Amino acid sequence: MIRFEHVTKQYADGTTAVDDLSFEVAEGELITLVGPSGCGKTTTMKMVNRLIEPTSGRILLDGDDIAGVDPVELRRRIGYVIQQVGLFPHRTVLDNTATVPHLLGVKRAKARARAAELLDLVGLDPSVYGDRYPDQLSGGQRQRVGVARALAADPPVLLMDEPFGAVDPVVRERLQSEFLRLQQSVRKTVLFVTHDIEEAVRLGDRIAVYGAGRIEQLDTPSAVLGAPANEYVADFVGADRGLKRLSVTPIEEGDLEQPPVVHLDDPLPRDLGARWAVVLDRDDNLHGWISAEHARVRTGTVREHARRMEAWLPVGAPLKQAFATMLQHDAGWIAVIDDAGEGRFLGVLTPSRLHEALRRSTAADARDIARADVRLETVSNH
Repeated sequence: MIRFEHVTKQYADGTTAVDDLSFEVAEGELITLVGPSGCGKTTTMKMVNRLIEPTSGRILLDGDDIAGVDPVELRRRIGYVIQQVGLFPHRTVLDNTATVPHLLGVKRAKARARAAELLDLVGLDPSVYGDRYPDQLSGGQRQRVGVARALAADPPVLLMDEPFGAVDPVVRERLQSEFLRLQQSVRKTVLFVTHDIEEAVRLGDRIAVYGAGRIEQLDTPSAVLGAPANEYVADFVGADRGLKRLSVTPIEEGDLEQPPVVHLDDPLPRDLGARWAVVLDRDDNLHGWISAEHARVRTGTVREHARRMEAWLPVGAPLKQAFATMLQHDAGWIAVIDDAGEGRFLGVLTPSRLHEALRRSTAADARDIARADVRLETVSNH
């Protein structure tokens, strides 16, 4: 969808902001551009909608050289979200959101109807927020309106320049989650500028790590964290990149242990064979757990002594969430169910298996093989 071909931007004072940049962004892909201030990431993004003109090279949008497209017309085809949002203070939230469709000739009623749909999509009830003005919104709500406005003309490309940088960390995390949910629905081609490596890792399908005007590494989040291309990238992502990698490493079925299992309507077993067992219903969906201590009562059914399961996640959830769930519930393991909404029990993830999963993931990326094919070396006592 977007292609940079040997693009350079040099200013009159001799400063080179972007130096011979070549890369592609596939349709529906979200690439995060991350790096320190002054590295050229924002310049890269602004050249896509011609807010900055390149000194040399070409930028293609869906196969067309943007140098031959009228800048105003081009910008109306590209969604643009910035940190300061830039809402019109004298216009309501609904009219702010409908701005671009209206400029493109869409009738006012239809533009406002589209705006209402998008406000609802970003989590703002148009019947509640549509008639409000920007100064009546919180910072996080204004950012949501900014995203809705950028999507109003249904652009194929979305440019986002540190859009969540001006809000507090809690709101920022919520906005990131909301945007990920939104992106799964609309699948826009996105260039997302940030200086925060954790935000880049969480949001990006791929990450472009910038040095001085150049991309030092362009790869998946797990590859950047697990196999930095050079010392600069390793220093930038930080010594704790293994911890960051937890957020992009999913739970897989091969990571799980199989504990003893009993069913709700079973009589209490004489011996669980372990300190606890997982309790399932007749369809093998997760219900809870039972301890060996309760099983020793030996009267009644499992249902009468089963405890509710608090620590569980669907397969595919990130290891970071698994670790947080263990800590939240002071649990030595978490139950893992399928991700089809059925609740079918798959196994349990323990701290040791979580560590193994992280090691396998890192080794798999480094050797370009499937995670299941990794054989880990272990310390032997023999």
